[in-house]
Amino acid sequence: MTANIKTKIPELSLRFAQEQDAELILELIRALAEFEKLSHEMVADADTLRRSLFGRQRVAEVLIAEYAGSPVGFALFFHNFSTFLGKPGIYIEDLFIQPEFRGRGIGREMLAFLARVAVERNCGRLEWAVLDWNTRAIDFYRRLGAQPLTEWTVYRLAGGALQDLSRRF
Repeated sequence: MTANIKTKIPELSLRFAQEQDAELILELIRALAEFEKLSHEMVADADTLRRSLFGRQRVAEVLIAEYAGSPVGFALFFHNFSTFLGKPGIYIEDLFIQPEFRGRGIGREMLAFLARVAVERNCGRLEWAVLDWNTRAIDFYRRLGAQPLTEWTVYRLAGGALQDLSRRF
């Protein structure tokens, strides 16, 4: 889908990213990494994004928010699967709005659109994670009706630990 998706905010439109947006997506990811104080972990490049997002085996989708015609944010998401529900879900890996555009309802419109995508795709869940120090985002998500999953702990294998475990097989 390349057409702009109209929202309840007249100056705001949403659209699914296209291959030519790889540099823009990278720029937005860099801004997110800086905001999250994780720039030192940022190693993605435009070619990797092109292959992963627009190549033969696409692993995620990107929604771009444009305010008055300028890109101001993005959401990167992909499908997962709930064995208990027997249905797919959507996991939002990243949702980022440039700081100067926060508080205008852009994040709410993006999440509402992704909720509609989830319902249209017969998904049982829309999920994401938030850094525990990002209280503004936590408060925002709770106002939308989202609930934290306090009984779950996320684990991650990456880098050397991932490589080491892979060699055991």
